[in-house]
Amino acid sequence: MADARSGRAAAEARKAAAQAPDGADGGRARYVAIITDGNGRWARRRGVPVIAGHEAGADVVKARLRDAVSLGIEELTVYSFSTENWNRSEDEVAGIMDMFARRIDAETPELHAEGVRMRFIGRRTSPVSPDLVARMEWAENLTRDNRRITLYVAFNYGGRAEIVDAARTFNGSTEEEFSAHLYAPEMHDPDLIIRTSGEQRISNYLLWQGAYSEFVFRDELWPDFSREAFEQSLNYFAARRRRFGGR
Repeated sequence: MADARSGRAAAEARKAAAQAPDGADGGRARYVAIITDGNGRWARRRGVPVIAGHEAGADVVKARLRDAVSLGIEELTVYSFSTENWNRSEDEVAGIMDMFARRIDAETPELHAEGVRMRFIGRRTSPVSPDLVARMEWAENLTRDNRRITLYVAFNYGGRAEIVDAARTFNGSTEEEFSAHLYAPEMHDPDLIIRTSGEQRISNYLLWQGAYSEFVFRDELWPDFSREAFEQSLNYFAARRRRFGGR
């Protein structure tokens, strides 16, 4: 199975390279962000509660995180819960909060043992409970010295909110100085942003950091996003030319 998967991924890489302009030099993506979209639709199509879709999506985050290590990715950022997601039903929001707390408790020691550094980006004020904030801080403190890969979890996150929050404390004059006021100043700008579920929009995600990111849009719903789909996305990136405003 692994050989077949690798063969398909290699074929996709050749296809992407053939479609790219001469001299494409995207190279290996080291910093990758994902908009993990489609958990609710995945659940509805199977006739199961929406929280089952979020649980399946969380399982895929952990699986693709482990793939990211083997694929040479140094930072993986996932969109877990946005500032707009509070507008969903009370039952769904409560289920997500409960799941998030349970998974931090259960999975942080496991990820710590695997050398994963965990960071949460987003507002840590109401309506996020103090208990959940304490759990996030515990996970960050436990894993702070790990260097195998950094997992950034965007929770109660909005790109506009991040820029507004940074602007409140900014007194400098340069982009570099402004970046120091973002939620995670040490986070690199993503080389590649992937969005699942067939939607083609940024949805208020990493607006500052993603200014020059490449995008790949996938049709799979997030719980169906496989290692093969991940490898294909990275191959598409590698076949592109990144100009950063030049020629």
